[in-house]
Amino acid sequence: MADTSGAQRLFFALWPDAATRAALNRTGKWLHQHWGGRRMRADTLHLTLAFLGAIPVEVRDALIPRIDTIRAEPFELLLDQPGYWQHNRIGWLGCAAPPVSLAELVGRLHAALHESGTAFDTRPFVPHVTLLRNSPGGSAPPCTPVRWKVDDFVLVASSTGADGARYEVIRRWPLP
Repeated sequence: MADTSGAQRLFFALWPDAATRAALNRTGKWLHQHWGGRRMRADTLHLTLAFLGAIPVEVRDALIPRIDTIRAEPFELLLDQPGYWQHNRIGWLGCAAPPVSLAELVGRLHAALHESGTAFDTRPFVPHVTLLRNSPGGSAPPCTPVRWKVDDFVLVASSTGADGARYEVIRRWPLP
């Protein structure tokens, strides 16, 4: 087992503003009425771009200048597609047609992580916001789309306590 002392559990994400968070939370309540399960707390809603796992602080600090070089355009996400993954019982909201700008941002971020030698989850990127856990799911009912104007991305540290996950935004990168 690797020594993770002095490490943080990290991920890069899109972090919603208050209005977008409220809209996602309303969709989570609505989806919960159809599918049940455990709703995600509003303060934890986000769209993961890259999950790193436990990373030593010095590796994180060495990675930040490389991430500083990423350039991408602001864009709008239209989250209009509810979905359910049976294997992990997660209900989510995603994009029927993800914008090219999102794919470009993720590609640049993944390339920077790869070039730096930083390990990250390399499963295919599926843009989504997790709204429910431990849900029995069902057919995907149509929902009110959530429009999200994306003008930055963030690095987040996650910790788990008795009351669930806690997230702390460590750094924010504006999209010029």
